[in-house]
Amino acid sequence: MKKKTLWMVIGVIAAAAVLWLVFRPTGKDQVALETAMVQRIDISNSVTATGTVEPVTKVEIGTQVSGIISKLYVDYNDVVKAGQVIAEMDKVNLVAELSAANAQLATAKTEYEYQEKEYNRMKTLHDKELVSDSEFDQAQYQYQSAKNAYSQTQASYTKVKRNLSYATITSPIDGVVISKAVEEGQTVAAGFSTPTLFTIAKDLSDMQVIANVDEADIGQVKEGQRVTYTVAAYPDDVFEGRVSQVRLEATTTSNVVTYEVVINAPNPDLKVKPGLTATITIYTLEEEDILSVPTKALRFNPDKEMLDDLGVKLEGMPKMTDSTKTVWVKRGETITPVQVVTGNTSGDRTGISGGLQEGDEVVTGFTAEAPKKVESVERSPFAPGPRGGGNRNGGQPKR
Repeated sequence: MKKKTLWMVIGVIAAAAVLWLVFRPTGKDQVALETAMVQRIDISNSVTATGTVEPVTKVEIGTQVSGIISKLYVDYNDVVKAGQVIAEMDKVNLVAELSAANAQLATAKTEYEYQEKEYNRMKTLHDKELVSDSEFDQAQYQYQSAKNAYSQTQASYTKVKRNLSYATITSPIDGVVISKAVEEGQTVAAGFSTPTLFTIAKDLSDMQVIANVDEADIGQVKEGQRVTYTVAAYPDDVFEGRVSQVRLEATTTSNVVTYEVVINAPNPDLKVKPGLTATITIYTLEEEDILSVPTKALRFNPDKEMLDDLGVKLEGMPKMTDSTKTVWVKRGETITPVQVVTGNTSGDRTGISGGLQEGDEVVTGFTAEAPKKVESVERSPFAPGPRGGGNRNGGQPKR
């Protein structure tokens, strides 16, 4: 009886050992095939930059003569028309200069007319050999000198007269005064450079943004691309525009190279003001409703041994070409290579053409699955169970 009991105990221990070996956690991850669906998506790429809002046409108005500003007729934000008088300078000195130039012109004209008559008389006498050659040459010299002096005096008179007209300052364009640098009674000197008195913007409903784009992104920017931008003054508003010009001149600041990009920025409601700093997004790529696959599906290379372990059959071999790439399509328990032509990419997904349809399942790689969770309390298979046939967590059985 004791021998029979001993063998029963040995049998129970052996069965428990086998079960433990079969169901124990291995600590290794289980490999599975990772797939994704072919989908239609919108692909877009963009670059960001900062810039300044500016009027499309902005004219700085100055003066070419020195003097005192006697009257101002416009102020900040005033709307002006082309030809409208916006300021006047003191004209007393300029009028006096014009009078003096006029008198000099009259004197030079009188001298020129007299010398011309003398020359004509001497020429007639010289032709009849009644005067010597030297007398004729002297008359010709005096006539030519008077003629030159008269021409010079005419030029001086024209200059003084034009300077007098410069004392009346007019607007060259229709627009809005956005800057005023002088006040009445102020003296301006136009000795070496033209001082700026006013800045007039032509049309604030048609603005532009001058953006500074990094050299790493400028290759993607082209004329006509869509742009959105925001300004701190209206943080909840998004404004739109288009790239109108990519300038070739580079600017280097603190070893950072940028290029200026001009963006047309319509401003019909006049909300955006000159000088605001804009945060810009330039959409360098926009494609809508195109077939796409995960980009990593284009890099998948099947491992036959791993596929066999998963019970997946490999069917066909990829065709290597320069113009196409291979994706692997899973149909049931079989994967098949398909040649596709790739398009633009948004990073995680790439547009494709040919060979696939929306809803096809493509293989993107192998993935590791964590082992199944076992009971939290580990027990030795040789240790006796809880007394009374208790439940798995050590509690007493329900009566």
